[in-house]
Amino acid sequence: MLQEIAGANAGKIWQALNEKGQMSSKELKKAAKVKTDKELYLALGWLLREDKVHTEEAEKDILVSLK
Repeated sequence: MLQEIAGANAGKIWQALNEKGQMSSKELKKAAKVKTDKELYLALGWLLREDKVHTEEAEKDILVSLK
């Protein structure tokens, strides 16, 4: 079940980043309409494993962009 949710949310996140460019994790959660932080980070892990996104730390958040 979590694998299906993570995969679906990974697609939503990729689409949001493709449309709007680099975003913070908070912005990305809202733009991709991901329900919880857990679901957001599962999906980001999925995309990181597939080498689809780049992340960097910023003050108190994470910035995410497509590679």
